[in-house]
Amino acid sequence: MHNLPSYCHPLLIAKTLSNLTFAEIATQIDKPEVWTASLFYGQAVTDEETAEKLYKVLGENSFIAEYNHNYLTGPGAKMTKEKFINGLIGRSESSLGVKGLVDREKGMEMPPKDPVLYRLYEVLLVYGYSYKAIIQEKFGDGIMSAIDFRTSVERKPDPKGDRVVITMDGKFLSYSSPEAWKG
Repeated sequence: MHNLPSYCHPLLIAKTLSNLTFAEIATQIDKPEVWTASLFYGQAVTDEETAEKLYKVLGENSFIAEYNHNYLTGPGAKMTKEKFINGLIGRSESSLGVKGLVDREKGMEMPPKDPVLYRLYEVLLVYGYSYKAIIQEKFGDGIMSAIDFRTSVERKPDPKGDRVVITMDGKFLSYSSPEAWKG
């Protein structure tokens, strides 16, 4: 988690200072909630128009000034609007010289130590082969796309304690047949 791209730190501080939830921010920028949260952790990039909307929703220059004055430690370059927007649209040092490149492996150690992330990891350890087998039975030989993918998190009231409902909605992608290899 500490390996986040540099633009993520002021982004997360701006969210805290704004007192907005990811759902409220997502509504204001007209994007899905989980996807919006992924921007804050460097797991997605966006277009310039959405980056500008996000900048305005979070308070424009006020959060950058707050970040530079109270949160930036040691000598180094200060955060600017340009650096912030460039990070969100995939033009930062974390894009490794390729616009829009996201380095997703830096965000988490495996197995995760955070209890929520560990439980999600544990779900895949316990049910992963069951998911795989049922996908095979219902769709055939292939995978669920994480690219053509939607996900959401909902709260479901229950008399024994509220439940967390995580929906994963990915396009099915068939593996190519040996005949397709013949060119």
